[in-house]
Amino acid sequence: MLVLVAPGQGAQTPGFLTPWLELPGVADRLAAWSDVAGIDLIACGTVAGADEIRDTAIAQPLLVAAALASAEVLGAAPDVLAGHSVGEFATAALAGVLTPEQALALVSERGQAMAKAAATAATGMTAVLGGAEDDVLAALDKHGLTPANINGAGQIVAGGTVEQLAALKAEPPARARLIPLSVAGAFHTVHMAPAVEQLREAAAQIEPGDPEVTLLSNADGAAVAGGGELMRRLVDQVSNPVRWDACMATMAELGVTRMIELLPGGTLTGLARRGLRGVETVALKTPDDLDAARELMK
Repeated sequence: MLVLVAPGQGAQTPGFLTPWLELPGVADRLAAWSDVAGIDLIACGTVAGADEIRDTAIAQPLLVAAALASAEVLGAAPDVLAGHSVGEFATAALAGVLTPEQALALVSERGQAMAKAAATAATGMTAVLGGAEDDVLAALDKHGLTPANINGAGQIVAGGTVEQLAALKAEPPARARLIPLSVAGAFHTVHMAPAVEQLREAAAQIEPGDPEVTLLSNADGAAVAGGGELMRRLVDQVSNPVRWDACMATMAELGVTRMIELLPGGTLTGLARRGLRGVETVALKTPDDLDAARELMK
């Protein structure tokens, strides 16, 4: 059983789209989607610097466009789909709930709304690697932080104010390692609440389809049967934690044996190697990875 997964914010790196533009049709597709997203996706994925693509309003449509473009080149027909945070917009399109254009228009609205919310206070996110889960959650609670991403495989991402994160750094959980993340705010926390209503209004203008493939939700790892329910979850996830651990648990229950992570891959396959033992994985980073991914699809 094959699952196709799409990464979330922070997976982007300067120039990651450059080799993909050499493939037939990719540049034309990205140019057309640039008009929908309201940004130059090709420039952002080739010549833009790290600070520029860290901007939430740029990073989110860039990641969704990259995932969709690589899926189109790959030509995969997965049994299961799951996206991490903003990656859910790519998988919603791949499942037929949204068109690629709807997904990009909506995620552009999301990125702008979240960037605006992030600008109202100095917030951020820190990955907590290792340590006992109960100890990590207790430490976050002590400092008023939110477990914004519970990723499984010993990784929890804390979100909150810079002062709260500094307090966690000064008093980390036992046997845990802290890594500050290159994101512009405390996503999937109460700090993003102002963005929810803006996204809800934009989402209300779309008539979604129902998923044509088993599509897992970040809210609880459950498969979502209706397009309307998925849209509600896509809106709510902006200020609620991502439960990637629950998504991986559902993959295990479904009997997933193979995983391909769409561009820019690496993060989710890394989690799978620790949290889904025995599942074969391929991460799409450059076009050189396509042969291995297609071999895995056989």
